[in-house]
Amino acid sequence: MSLSNNESSAASTGWAQRLPFLAILTAAALGAFLLHDHFSFEALAENREALIAFRDANYILAILAFVAAYTAIVGFSLPGATVATLTGGFLFGTFPGVLLNVTGATLGAIAIFLAARTGFGAKFSEKIEGKGGAVAKLQAGLRENEWSVLFVMRLVPVVPFFLANLIPAFVGVKLSRFAISTFLGIMPGALVYTSVGAGLGEVFARGETPDLSIIFAPHVLGPILGLAALSALPIVLKFLRKKAD
Repeated sequence: MSLSNNESSAASTGWAQRLPFLAILTAAALGAFLLHDHFSFEALAENREALIAFRDANYILAILAFVAAYTAIVGFSLPGATVATLTGGFLFGTFPGVLLNVTGATLGAIAIFLAARTGFGAKFSEKIEGKGGAVAKLQAGLRENEWSVLFVMRLVPVVPFFLANLIPAFVGVKLSRFAISTFLGIMPGALVYTSVGAGLGEVFARGETPDLSIIFAPHVLGPILGLAALSALPIVLKFLRKKAD
């Protein structure tokens, strides 16, 4: 039996909507195998003089090119986001480097979010609501505490960054809330790594590699966990209030 014109049109539209997300998955798979060596600390060390020369000769263009490259790395889930963050600090200093890093990461995250929501998210969310059950209750709970959940996911990245972009798309989070929570939520961690990148000149001079474990130092991790706890406080208060009722 052949499909009607309407059915064929709907099927074509469905595949067209899924193409951006499928392209991201394909690029991520290829990037994991083909680009790993190109986005490494060693590659940054080898090309640092050329990068500095380009920045000094074309500062505004360097900013635009860096943000575009960072957006592509995150948007296509390519390897090298950490190295890109270090590069932002190395080339532009802690400030405005941290703003450039966070802007690129947020734009890339928005690209994944929109691709997932357009291709699958809306229908997936409707199916969850229609079926009900435990998953629907979880979705309702996430929506009820959207701001808190989004900020906690960003501040304490227990959930991988890629999944933290997909989950909100699948449960129907608003784009504005996703964008704001991403930009602000990744700021503390980005600030730490950007500051490490700003000191790479001395690291290169000594022939060493940067110490990224600084994120786990008590004086760094403590405030970040404190912010996460503050973000989760509304969820705890709502739970206690319901239990008391």
